[in-house]
Amino acid sequence: MPIKIENINKPRSEPNMDDYCSTRRKKFSLFSSSHSTSRFSVYGLISSACILTLFQIHMLLFSRRQPNASPITFLPLKDLRFAATPMDGSTWFMSALNDTHEAGEAEHLLFPSYASHHKLLCLAGRDRSNGTRNSYALAPRGSLPEGAKLLKGISFVSDSYYDYENLWHGLSAVVPFMAWHGRKRCEKPERWVLYHRGELRVQMSPWVSSLIEAVLGEEPRIEDYAEAGDGPYCFEKAVVFRHNEGEMKGKRKEMVYEMMRCKSRVSCGLLNGGEGGEGVVRVTLLLRTGARSFKDEKGVLNVFHSECRKVDRCRLTVARSDNLTFCDQVKLMTETDILASPHGAQLTNMFLMDRNSSVMEFFPKGWKQLAGAGQFVFRWIAIAAGIRHQGAWHDPVGDPCPYADNSRCFPFYKNGRIGHDDAYLTNWTSRVIRETRDYKLTDGYRTTRRRLRTETCLCSAKEGRRS
Repeated sequence: MPIKIENINKPRSEPNMDDYCSTRRKKFSLFSSSHSTSRFSVYGLISSACILTLFQIHMLLFSRRQPNASPITFLPLKDLRFAATPMDGSTWFMSALNDTHEAGEAEHLLFPSYASHHKLLCLAGRDRSNGTRNSYALAPRGSLPEGAKLLKGISFVSDSYYDYENLWHGLSAVVPFMAWHGRKRCEKPERWVLYHRGELRVQMSPWVSSLIEAVLGEEPRIEDYAEAGDGPYCFEKAVVFRHNEGEMKGKRKEMVYEMMRCKSRVSCGLLNGGEGGEGVVRVTLLLRTGARSFKDEKGVLNVFHSECRKVDRCRLTVARSDNLTFCDQVKLMTETDILASPHGAQLTNMFLMDRNSSVMEFFPKGWKQLAGAGQFVFRWIAIAAGIRHQGAWHDPVGDPCPYADNSRCFPFYKNGRIGHDDAYLTNWTSRVIRETRDYKLTDGYRTTRRRLRTETCLCSAKEGRRS
């Protein structure tokens, strides 16, 4: 859909003061010819009225011009003074502006709003390699910067410290917007405006784009400003998220992930809950090629095959993450109760499984000691989506780091291949399969399955709207 643009720099016609007074004098001449006895008193009254009227016109014109008397100041979109703490507080993206905090929600900026003094957000930000060359300002709607274009409707504006290509990073960036959509009467954006560390981005991964399309019912229109002209552009309404999920709490995350799960399945023509009845255990081994793949893939497969055969109605599916479309992945996860996979972006798909499904995660050597909080991201998704994270295997075997500096050791280990221990993997797999089978025989599982079959997704197609 073409971007709707309104040119706000329309010339104003202003009253001519001389014409006004000349007209009043002519009227006085006609009046005085027939009433000469009160000529001077009436003249005084009309002169006073004329002066008062001229003063009022002058003040009106002054008030119209007043906003232009104070030039609108553009500030760098990326503030290098906060380079050491780019994601803290107001962040280095629009650093002069304080977030709005609502209980349980991701912090955000909204324009226009009381917090912005009802001003619009304006950007001069097309640079794709240096965020300090991009800039922002706030302006009253009636006095936008010279040459500015007004972009109609609501715009979703994102700045991510990471990127929009990786599944996990992209999901983290769009989740707060999905939450906004879900709690703001299913409001849909006219456009997405994407920044990465203040640098303009004009694409996201096909998986992330497909997820947005499934939830909103339309392909995301990513702004590249090709039609916005050379001047700055201002947004009729804009919501900005710059902390990803930030302060969003459990209940809101649960709502968002449930909506994304439900609408992804509907978009791909799948039953909410998939196939497979009581007591059926559906295990998926999702393999990687290259970085963080299994050293002995056949040995890992043998363990899963062996343990699955020991449990009645256990089914094992083996798939690879690099040859599946979005709907292929949705279908695979919808028909999975236990997902086993190395740490990697493909695990982002876990939220598409039913609630109370399970995940088994595998790491190469070095991650446990050196990866920091990054090794827990899929635990966080599991918690938010109601998935049981059944622990992780950290391979203890591998070459020692050749560097004395630990900061160089994690890159050395990051994409290593993963070994396994037959005995440990056998016991772990057996326990998770049997727990899943037992759960799927409970009344709680039956109740959940009936609910999934009958419920309507939040923000179904008939509810979606534009502001």
